[in-house]
Amino acid sequence: MKVKICGITSYKDAMMAIEAGADALGFVFYEKSPRYVKISEAKNIIKKLPPFVEKVALFVNTDADTVNSTCHAVGATLAQIHFEANSELYDKLDIPHIKVIRAKDEADIEKYADEYKLVDAYCEAYGGSGKRINTEWFKGKDNSKIILAGGLNPQNVSSLKEYGFYGVDVSSGVEKAHGIKDELKVKDFINNAR
Repeated sequence: MKVKICGITSYKDAMMAIEAGADALGFVFYEKSPRYVKISEAKNIIKKLPPFVEKVALFVNTDADTVNSTCHAVGATLAQIHFEANSELYDKLDIPHIKVIRAKDEADIEKYADEYKLVDAYCEAYGGSGKRINTEWFKGKDNSKIILAGGLNPQNVSSLKEYGFYGVDVSSGVEKAHGIKDELKVKDFINNAR
């Protein structure tokens, strides 16, 4: 199972996550988030990272030009669209991207069935809420293109192996404070996911 550690705000945390085995790092470009990182800060972190690690830029309620320009400015390799965007926005993106489904019910997880997607529990706020999605919704389904997020931590991530998810995405579940990762929790999360 692939692992993304989201809400990276420092080079130290980025390298710690990579050394622990993270496949991807997430950088939040949403100013209302406690894990928000400025373009200049993200650029300084990303330019020092080793190759073969996905650098994911997370966006909420913005336009395609902002997504494109920010990703190019910081060196992100993937955009994560964490809001209900129209097809016009996706058509204008010139960087690989992944859609996020904020699932309110079981039917929601069927959206974009032929695409890789991230599925998170619905809540009014965006991202890092720690709210857990109902895993019963995924029983007996092909989950091989789903990255699961929402309420994950080192204690519960190993219970997801039976569902065959492509990957998992964690933020608040491996922190000691907003935007500051806990090394032991990160290591345990990655080990338990695999």
